[in-house]
Amino acid sequence: MLARRVVVRGRVQGVGFRYAMVAAAQARGVTGWVRNRRDGSVEALVQGDAEAVESVIAWCRRGPPAAQVSGVDVAEEDVEAHAEFGARPTA
Repeated sequence: MLARRVVVRGRVQGVGFRYAMVAAAQARGVTGWVRNRRDGSVEALVQGDAEAVESVIAWCRRGPPAAQVSGVDVAEEDVEAHAEFGARPTA
């Protein structure tokens, strides 16, 4: 099990990014969360087996059809206890 914090920049708010990411993450069997940030980016904690986590990160580089991703930052994180993947309020 590994965990990664992902920050996605570009036109990623107001385009359904969080909800599309929840669906993408759940389909891949990862746990964690996603939220909008006040600076206009989207932040997520993605954890699970390495292949599934990398697949979600690859999805983040594209996002849903209306998104325009300009950058994705990925950092290692400690694994947290999450039963599923869900959306959180803006932070």
